[in-house]
Amino acid sequence: MNPAPLVAVVGNPNAGKSALFNALTGARQKVGNYPGVTVERKTGRTALADGRPVELVDLPGAYGLDPSSPDEAVTRDVLTGRFAGERKPDGLLIVLDASNLDNHLRFALQLLGLGLPTVVALNMIDMARRDGLDVSADLLSIELGVPVFETVAVRRKGMDELRAGLQQQLLHAKPVARPEPDNLAREARRIAAASIVRETPVRRWSHRLDRFLLHPLAGPLILAAIMFVMFQAVFAWSEAPIGWIESGMAALADMITGALPQGALRSLLVDGVIGGVGSVVVFLPQILILFLFILLLEGTGYMVRAAFLMDRLMSRAGLSGRAFIPLLSSFACAVPGIMATRTIDNEKDRLTTILVAPLMTCSARLPVYTLIIAAFIPHRDILPGVNLQGAVMFGLYLAGIVGALGAALLLRKTVARGASSFFMMELPKYQLPAFKDVALGLWQRAIIFLKRAGGIIMLTTVALWALASFPQAGPGQKQSEVSIAGKIASGIEVVVKPIGFNHDIALALLPSMAAREVAVSAIATVYAIDQSDEAQAEQTLAQRLGGSWPLPTALAFLAWFVFAPQCISTIAVTRRETNGWKWPLFMVGYLFALAYIAAGLTYWTAVALGL
Repeated sequence: MNPAPLVAVVGNPNAGKSALFNALTGARQKVGNYPGVTVERKTGRTALADGRPVELVDLPGAYGLDPSSPDEAVTRDVLTGRFAGERKPDGLLIVLDASNLDNHLRFALQLLGLGLPTVVALNMIDMARRDGLDVSADLLSIELGVPVFETVAVRRKGMDELRAGLQQQLLHAKPVARPEPDNLAREARRIAAASIVRETPVRRWSHRLDRFLLHPLAGPLILAAIMFVMFQAVFAWSEAPIGWIESGMAALADMITGALPQGALRSLLVDGVIGGVGSVVVFLPQILILFLFILLLEGTGYMVRAAFLMDRLMSRAGLSGRAFIPLLSSFACAVPGIMATRTIDNEKDRLTTILVAPLMTCSARLPVYTLIIAAFIPHRDILPGVNLQGAVMFGLYLAGIVGALGAALLLRKTVARGASSFFMMELPKYQLPAFKDVALGLWQRAIIFLKRAGGIIMLTTVALWALASFPQAGPGQKQSEVSIAGKIASGIEVVVKPIGFNHDIALALLPSMAAREVAVSAIATVYAIDQSDEAQAEQTLAQRLGGSWPLPTALAFLAWFVFAPQCISTIAVTRRETNGWKWPLFMVGYLFALAYIAAGLTYWTAVALGL
């Protein structure tokens, strides 16, 4: 007895393929793994229009017959009859997303070249029409040369027509292999355009915007301009709210000073908690402005397009475009960025992304950058509407990105050598961001920052205050030098003095391993301990630094934090994601070396130039 015909259900990811498979087979399914690989094998049975059975196999979603992941390799091998123990399909059921036709047709054209009896399901047709796109199944059928049926798999619409089409193709069709066009993308766009009956102006404007925003030359320039404006805004828009927070902290310190007698408790509250933690909290407005831009770019649909623009640059550094979202997440914090690398199939790509994610300038660096820039970079315009401080901030973020790409290129040629993968992405439609979503995102970011300030930063700052307050300095002695913390800093200073770092910086480096922002609170705490309450009230921390550090030292400190070894949380999550201590220790080692070299080169160059 001949086995039932085998039909492969195949298409791009997110085409609704599995929903259609479920609608056709119902409960008559078997799920397991393909032999030798951990890729799910799902098969089921359905009946043709005349009642005869047909076996369906739901193949993993793919973008083409040139695999970039184990899933796509299985799809190719099953379709071409190469997979051991699997018979070659007798026919194909290609599933297309009607609202994203030109992208999905590229794979469909490759599949038609296999010469198998084929039926096409034009799926999610209801969603396409809702978004203002009306696609004709008849016109698409003429272009492709195979039957095309409209379906809404989640509502089981079009299933009977699909079964009838399968019966016709399997029993009566004489398929002829369609030659693959020279340019799949161009042919897919032509067929999609020929199949569209009506398209709303909004969709047409989306395509026009994409032609401009995704242009090979204009696109990257626009992206750079958006980033530049963002960092200008971080300084320009935050001045007033920072002043309000500073005034509030000063008033609170005055109130405690007036209520408590001089002693350890007053010093703890004023110098440790308010002087240390307060020096970090004042940067909350700048962090919120930064995330306001990120949330707006995500909400409009532009962020995915930024990933598309970055893919070409990242591929030259040996990274897949799949690494963009994890690296983008690392601008908030390297911990979720490293966790997001789980979406990367290629092991070497994933390892490289984990190792370079800390070079993305996380929000914890922002207080450090802002403090040093405010203290040493003049607040003046270098061009109309372009502030020097914002330009320096942009340069620091750019240095982190360039450093990450350079490190990725070197890692891919050495410890993470291997073939790179490619990726394709679905471009979401443009839309206005929802005010509620943006407000909620900012609120969550503020809560996270304040919890961090009231948690690990406060604990570290209080511990530093205790180490910096005892033993008490005698007449003519400086408290920050004779204390326990001062002695530890003196030992670290021996190592970092050649790159221009002073005793204050040496003292701040060790606690900053707990959290980057602690570098600011550490410096603030030490200065508060060394100065009287009256002196503290007269000057801000930035003013105190500007009067005590030479410019080459400040520039070296900025360069250090572009590449600085990571906080404890990042090291811990790297260990968990790589299943051992080998790569976390390697990461800390190479970042320390990069930071030391970058700070040294910056300091020595600045001194040579007479800055």
